[in-house]
Amino acid sequence: MHASVGDRLVQHGRVVGQHDQVSEVVEVMGTEGNPPYRVRFEDGHEAVMSPGPDCEVRHREMRH
Repeated sequence: MHASVGDRLVQHGRVVGQHDQVSEVVEVMGTEGNPPYRVRFEDGHEAVMSPGPDCEVRHREMRH
């Protein structure tokens, strides 16, 4: 998984009814775009994440 600052990290819900969590990558802490990432959620909360298989990166150039 590779991400850049400004990309969106989408963590898909794992159970029925659980919504996806979307955050913005604000810092890439790994080398060459690799995790971990410092992310900011829509409510302003920040966290350090090493995304698992339930996550996808939506790159800036892919968003409209």
